[in-house]
Amino acid sequence: MASCDDGMRDYLYRAGIDPEAVESALEIDAVMQQWRRRFRKRELGASALRDLQLADWLDLAHLDVLIAISAPANEFGDREGQETMVCTVAERLAIDPSRASRLVSDLISKKLARRTVSQQDARRTIVELSENGKAVVRAVRQYKFLLMGDFLTGWSKEERDRFLPLLDRFSSWTDEAPKMGTAQFSGEVAALVAGLPPLDTD
Repeated sequence: MASCDDGMRDYLYRAGIDPEAVESALEIDAVMQQWRRRFRKRELGASALRDLQLADWLDLAHLDVLIAISAPANEFGDREGQETMVCTVAERLAIDPSRASRLVSDLISKKLARRTVSQQDARRTIVELSENGKAVVRAVRQYKFLLMGDFLTGWSKEERDRFLPLLDRFSSWTDEAPKMGTAQFSGEVAALVAGLPPLDTD
């Protein structure tokens, strides 16, 4: 019995996609979709909060904001000297500014963050971590990298050296793909649109 993947293969072959690239695309997509579903559960973050006895006090959204305020260079790039405002937190996490503001207020009430006056512009209010907030971020990140470091110890240096550039290259593609346009596949896209059923908007 033919699978939906067989139909997809035939479709992509007819569109001129290299057969080996088709197989890679199908396999990569399957791994990425499984990864996405696992990521949505946030098992590692939840495990860190639980094992560090923080789960009754913080949730994953709070943890994200703490880390966004801390802005580790390996995650957010080297931002030395950049002050963090609520809008900066919202931008780093791609969330609504009003949600960022609520979460920051929660962390301030828990004495993990504080508002203070900018040293660069006295009219501006910035957010920074308290010593307790820094301790939480440090513990959670150390927990994460203990586990990740242990896992990657089982990889050879050659595997690690090959993996990171390829992962970075692929993640860059996923950022750029929506902007790339479909001019080269305009006929295929038009046919896809024509094959859709009428949408019931009532």
